Amino acid sequence: MAINESSLSDVELWKMRKLLKSLRDAAGNGTSMISLIIPPGDQLNRYTRMLTDEYSTASNIKSRVNRLSVLSAITSAQHKLKTIDKLPPNGIGIFVGLAMDKLNNKEKKISLALEPIKPINYSLYLCDSKFHVEGFLSLFEQTSKYGFVIIDGHGALFATLSGNIKTILYNLSVDLPKKHGRGGQSSVRFARLRVEKRNWYIKKVAENINNIFEDDIDGYIFAGSADFKTELKNSDVLKASIKSKVLRLIDTNYGGSNGLNQAIELSAEVLLNNKYSKEKKILQQFFKEIADDGKYTFSLKSTIENLQNGSVDILIVDETLETEIDPSEYNLNDDNTPEDKILFTDWIAENYKSFNVTLFFVSDKSSEGMQFKEGFGGVGGILKYKINNDEYGSDYEEIDDDDIF
Repeated sequence: MAINESSLSDVELWKMRKLLKSLRDAAGNGTSMISLIIPPGDQLNRYTRMLTDEYSTASNIKSRVNRLSVLSAITSAQHKLKTIDKLPPNGIGIFVGLAMDKLNNKEKKISLALEPIKPINYSLYLCDSKFHVEGFLSLFEQTSKYGFVIIDGHGALFATLSGNIKTILYNLSVDLPKKHGRGGQSSVRFARLRVEKRNWYIKKVAENINNIFEDDIDGYIFAGSADFKTELKNSDVLKASIKSKVLRLIDTNYGGSNGLNQAIELSAEVLLNNKYSKEKKILQQFFKEIADDGKYTFSLKSTIENLQNGSVDILIVDETLETEIDPSEYNLNDDNTPEDKILFTDWIAENYKSFNVTLFFVSDKSSEGMQFKEGFGGVGGILKYKINNDEYGSDYEEIDDDDIF
């Protein structure tokens, strides 16, 4: 079964992205770090032969130290490749080699085979002093998928936008009657026919939307000229589940593909807000608890104490938080916790389930996320019940309206 966004939790995806970023930042001595990216549908034996050829070529490297390090890396890649019986549906990325551990300034052996949540669309083999993960890392980013309908008096275009990839699904052409200039009974008849044809057209477009777009669409943009898009949104034929996902109606100067390009440009802000709607919603709930109900905690010390007493329901952490904790200071040491200092994000990602909480990692890409990071230190939570905030000291006394609103 293919790994996808829905089969991995937000926390697991965060851990995968963090791992890849650590690979990106790792450095080695010489060219002993191999990045091997294999797209779906390719043949594993082709890469087995390629590594054999690379080993033969590397045997001729004049520098003994460099030669041995490259040969060792290729051997590690060969061993890793042998552990893969069948190429996963999304392809696979293999990263092997020796990298410097910045904490103790010693070399650390790395041997990883990772399947992304989206299909790989390129192949790569590089033996370098660093890992090449840029394109591979992007395959672990959660990307929303939007449906676009561009409608005017000449036709309707149906398309999707996912990341930077736009896909035109269908073009519907129409020849609507123009307004009739003559008076008398014929003008009434032509007006009636024109309305009937327009109603048929709106119904046809709505039916196409119902049938063409999949359930994985996160939101819709209806764009075009005149009132077609408004009539379309109000159509009784359009599914209620689709109506509820219409994010905006946008006026464009064009129809067709030019109208699509303009609609994408004009909807950039609303799409960005929708992308971070999940974290915006949870942060707004956090701010509401501070302003109204009092079921909140923030700061590292207070949040950990509330985790330990079981009062935290939802834990919120800034995904870029670099704060370290000493487990012994908070009595957190157990068989799974290192004795040395550890990043709070790493520790909580491994241990949050033991506290029976829901964990959200949030970015600083939204105004709410930036507020949470700068005003509350990037750590906080929504509690199961109200507590006496005074017992946690000055952290709570420093909140003012500028932090919340």
